[in-house]
Amino acid sequence: MKACRLCPRRCGADRSAARGACGAGAEIRLARAALHMWEEPCISGTRGSGAVFFSGCTLRCAYCQNYDISHRSQGVDISPERFCEILYELKAQGAHNLNLVTADQHLEAIVPILRREKDALALPIVYNCSGYESEEMLRLLDGIVDVYLVDFKYADNALGQRLSGVPDYADVAAAALGAMYRAVGACRFDSAGMMEKGVLIRHLVLPGFRKNSLAVLKTLSEILLIEEIRLSLMSQFTPNGVAKEPGRRLTHFEYESVASCAEKMGFLGYFQAFSSQNAAYTPPFDGKGVTK
Repeated sequence: MKACRLCPRRCGADRSAARGACGAGAEIRLARAALHMWEEPCISGTRGSGAVFFSGCTLRCAYCQNYDISHRSQGVDISPERFCEILYELKAQGAHNLNLVTADQHLEAIVPILRREKDALALPIVYNCSGYESEEMLRLLDGIVDVYLVDFKYADNALGQRLSGVPDYADVAAAALGAMYRAVGACRFDSAGMMEKGVLIRHLVLPGFRKNSLAVLKTLSEILLIEEIRLSLMSQFTPNGVAKEPGRRLTHFEYESVASCAEKMGFLGYFQAFSSQNAAYTPPFDGKGVTK
């Protein structure tokens, strides 16, 4: 990782000596590893998703709800061996799946482990990501990931620059979604309704950016077969005291108008309750499950 160009930023950082634009160094850094009940029902189920929260992020979203780990890289450095142990510990705790949350910046370290252990783990691998993934990253994940739980934030590159600090989000995310769909195919569920394969796309409706959300729905309908994917429309944005924008909560009108449009267009999936605007849904990044 002496000239890291894995993510679309291609910052060229020598991560053996310093942190890249993603905030990550050479070591695997985790902030939490525990059963998580607050994902979509087809991911969390009744026992919880085995969520592994990685530190750092390839984006710099002004409104990030996980600011401490995405921007400040709060967490604990661990060895590859410890990462492998954590996966089996989550399996032993009854996790429905293994949910890798914002793992992009650590792919080169974790992919060999996942590929080696996938059959023995015998659980679906959920890749929980921002949508800002390069073709190289997705090639590394081919044959490993079963479910892509992926954001699609913006239909406009300029808005991606303004709110997430990258100039090409819309273009990169659209290409990544196509590659993800080709890799895992149409959504497939087991007899209990848990997702075994497929693409579940999250979109957070942001205060003041309703038109962007409507444009996102249009873009998704143009690049994917909407009956073969699932949409998770979210209303949970909560001002975190850090971001200058958005600086207020979402209104009923903003959310309901987007939800109504999604329904009319035929999207299937999950529409979050408007009451979800609550910081209680952000887990504590206290290192739980990371160290023995």
